[in-house]
Amino acid sequence: MTVTTDGRTRRRADTRQRLFEAAVELIAEQGFSATTVDDIALRAGVAKGTVYYNFKSKTDLFEELLRHGIGLLTDDFRAAVKGLPPREAVAALIRSQLEYIRRYRAFAQLLLSEMWRTNREWQQTLVLLREQAIGVIAETVRAGVDSGDLPADLDVRVASSALFGVGLVVAVDWLVFTPERPLEDVEESLLAIVRRVGTTT
Repeated sequence: MTVTTDGRTRRRADTRQRLFEAAVELIAEQGFSATTVDDIALRAGVAKGTVYYNFKSKTDLFEELLRHGIGLLTDDFRAAVKGLPPREAVAALIRSQLEYIRRYRAFAQLLLSEMWRTNREWQQTLVLLREQAIGVIAETVRAGVDSGDLPADLDVRVASSALFGVGLVVAVDWLVFTPERPLEDVEESLLAIVRRVGTTT
């Protein structure tokens, strides 16, 4: 049987996805240092050599994992705000982030913990990726300031970082401590905070 290039590409993408999922689960459970390549291969159900075929090292795998995970979030942000006026776009960003974190809870927990560490080899990559995600929020906030929907003296950079950070912390807190709470309830509470800040700034 002949395997087409498309078939090989899909198979490799599937393998890399399994490795990403295994790595994020293990690192969230026991930390990066305690997680070995053998652990990742075992959890993913592949040979150890498969890990090294797809990634140069465990560090390379983790850096690619960050690119993959934050890239998905950034894409979700862009899709969520497309064509919406600023106020609706801000609400869409909040919902998009909550839905993303509910879908990729282990990655969100990992991202939250890694953002506080400054001694990692991938710190610069993480900073750049975070900037990409926050950049989408900043475009929306800037549009709101320019249109008059948001206060003219609002600090776009701080507000955008706050939306990203608060959304991440609140979502992880929700899923860890009150997972039975409906997403819509958490979304409305976050929106109420944003609206209150917007009217008092």
